Amino acid sequence: MKHNKLDDMNCSIANALDLIGEWWTILILREAFFGTGRFEDFQQHLGIARNILTARLRKLCDNGVLKRVPIKEGAKRHEYKLTAMGRDLYPTLIALTQWGDRWLHEDGAPVKFTERASGEEIADVAIQTKQGRVLDARELALIPGPGATAETKERLDLLQLAWEKHTGGK
Repeated sequence: MKHNKLDDMNCSIANALDLIGEWWTILILREAFFGTGRFEDFQQHLGIARNILTARLRKLCDNGVLKRVPIKEGAKRHEYKLTAMGRDLYPTLIALTQWGDRWLHEDGAPVKFTERASGEEIADVAIQTKQGRVLDARELALIPGPGATAETKERLDLLQLAWEKHTGGK
């Protein structure tokens, strides 16, 4: 079945990509995480056209990732701030950065993340069980969640069969 819009799919990855998957959007979020808030600063740091920046900021605000707030009370000028929804993307951006550092930068990471207070470098983002055991992708299983449609449940059954065929049931 062909989907023209990713948000029509019963898939959190597709839905997230529909909202933040365009590359300018990811770079805008990167800037917001590091303190950029004013339109002119986004434009200067990214070298992005005004019309594209306007459209991306509007979409992020309309969907609750950013909020537009006056620079000071009663001011006509605004800045953009991450909402709780936007701040929840931080581990995703760190993981994407670490992946790029590992696979795309032979000379080493362009930027290192450290804890501000101690200067200690952060650990790689990892997927863990609730008890803290780090998991490899091959150790994960997909099961239907409460929002799964019948189509999603059927797709998960097919994926399980394919996994069993691929691994010999292991």
